Amino acid sequence: MINETLLEVLSHPADGVVAIVTQGADEPHVVNTWNSYVHVTSDDKLLIPAGFMHKTEKNIAANNKVQLTIGNREVQGKMNKGTGFLIKGTARFIKDGEEFEMMKNKFVWIRAVLEITVNHAIQTI
Repeated sequence: MINETLLEVLSHPADGVVAIVTQGADEPHVVNTWNSYVHVTSDDKLLIPAGFMHKTEKNIAANNKVQLTIGNREVQGKMNKGTGFLIKGTARFIKDGEEFEMMKNKFVWIRAVLEITVNHAIQTI
């Protein structure tokens, strides 16, 4: 599901923004993080440190579907330099356990980890 180009975007030293969209009671909610904060697990899940993201957590408790956009201007795209992805999946917050501890060691400021199970990842540019 997670291809080499997406892995390159996530690991590229030129950081980019990741937009995470959840559905609230009345409208979508968007929160941002950085590409370099995203950890890809061996089973292609995305782990994202959460310092705040309280509204995101509330939305996911009611509807666990999420969408993300991830991009980088330095990674080769379909035709030119620069590429981006639309990711659709499901999410949950992790507050303890091995994956939480691993992320807490990297990001001491986190209160939780947002875990995304990728169902669909498409390169958009």
